[in-house]
Amino acid sequence: MNPRTPLSTARRALLAGVALACALPGLALAQAFPSKPLRVIVSFPPGGAADQIARAVSEPLSQALGQPVVVENRAGANGNIAGDFVAKQPADGHTLLMSSGGTVSINPHLYSKMSFDPTRDLVPVAAAARVLVFLEVNPDKVKVNDAREFLAHLKRNPGKLSFGSPGNGSSPHLAGEMMKSQANVFATHIPYRGAAPAMQDLLGGQIDFMFDPGIGLQHVKSGKLKLLAVGSPRRSPQFPDVPTLDEIGLKGFDADTWFGFYAPGATPQPVIAKLNAEINKVLRSPAFIERMNAIGAIPAPMSPQDFGARGQIDSIRFGALIRARNIKGD
Repeated sequence: MNPRTPLSTARRALLAGVALACALPGLALAQAFPSKPLRVIVSFPPGGAADQIARAVSEPLSQALGQPVVVENRAGANGNIAGDFVAKQPADGHTLLMSSGGTVSINPHLYSKMSFDPTRDLVPVAAAARVLVFLEVNPDKVKVNDAREFLAHLKRNPGKLSFGSPGNGSSPHLAGEMMKSQANVFATHIPYRGAAPAMQDLLGGQIDFMFDPGIGLQHVKSGKLKLLAVGSPRRSPQFPDVPTLDEIGLKGFDADTWFGFYAPGATPQPVIAKLNAEINKVLRSPAFIERMNAIGAIPAPMSPQDFGARGQIDSIRFGALIRARNIKGD
């Protein structure tokens, strides 16, 4: 008999025991979770895509977990205020961040200093929705028939048109910079504190156009705004006749944003797995799908690992754009 075999078997048993001992606290916490109400901290003001997604998830998630799920808005610094708050909460799964992936994948490129490390202090829990951006104009100010005419109009009027966004470095802002770069046009960016006030100024004629993260689609349907194109690799299921910017010549144009939930970095994996499973059930429900259709978003159930990988991809592509356009955070 090999004299090493008993030792090897003993070692394996010891390692298995250590692994089980390490896992037991997390498993016990997951079995007891949740033990109190959950807080979902939204990184943008009320009315925007993040807020609408959080509220669409909160009620059915509360029913599934048997605890209240309270939504709180902590806007500012392109998500950094909410991100910093959640990063410093107890890592027990009872406080979650709802934000665009920009808090993790974009902000480190925008800000030279941050009060927390998004990749260390936050952990992906569950994606929620892929939010498309829709290129919309105020038809009373910008009298064009389609996106090609619009780009030609921009070229003839460099710097005379303005566009709004929820803030410097926000996804709609980056979409505008992407379009300016690829089409070789110029327009003035006006940052707002959230998508809702930017939309109000677009409707009021204070700005000319906007990459809308879905909150103004009812105004497109009513005729108050004109939808010219979608800043996505594929056409919107809701507007199948509206072309993508890729189709009209801006090849590879993709400004889609992935919104989702994050937890403090040390949150035990069993708790994350439980939250991911319950949130994904909500995302597949007809009620959630209907609410996302209303803002032109696409539910995106996936694992925490896949959501994290998506953030890494966005960090690479948006980081390059931020450096090329010398974009700075507020």
